[in-house]
Amino acid sequence: MESTPQSIDWLAVLAGTILAFLLGWLWYSPVLFGKKWAEGVGVSLGSANDMPKQAMIFQLAGTFFLALVIGLTTAAGTPATTFLVILTIGCLIAANGFFAQKSHYAIVVETTFIAAMGLIMVLCQTIL
Repeated sequence: MESTPQSIDWLAVLAGTILAFLLGWLWYSPVLFGKKWAEGVGVSLGSANDMPKQAMIFQLAGTFFLALVIGLTTAAGTPATTFLVILTIGCLIAANGFFAQKSHYAIVVETTFIAAMGLIMVLCQTIL
C-alpha cells in the first residue's frame, strides 16, 4: 500500500509529537534523569526559561519529523521500517555521544529517550 498525505493519521502524528516532546521535558528533568545526564554532558540544568531556544525548536521539529515518519510507515504497513528508523537514530545518537566523550550514563539516557519517543508515537498510531 502506498502511503500518501491523505492516508496518514495526522491526529496520531500530532499527538505523538506533543506527547513525546512533553516526555522529553520529564525525561531530562531532575525528577527522572536530568541531573545525572547534565553532569555526563557537562551542562547545568536551569529553569524552563533558561533552555536554549534553538535547541528547543530543533527538538520540536525533529520530534514532529519522527512522528511523521512513523505515521508514513504505519500507513504503508511497514512496521519493520519504523523499528529500523528508531534503531538508526539511536545508533547515531550513541556515536555522537561517544565522539563527544559524554558519560555512558548520558549516552544511555539519550538513546533510550529515542526508543521511548518511538514507542509513544507507535502507540499513538495504534490507538488513535
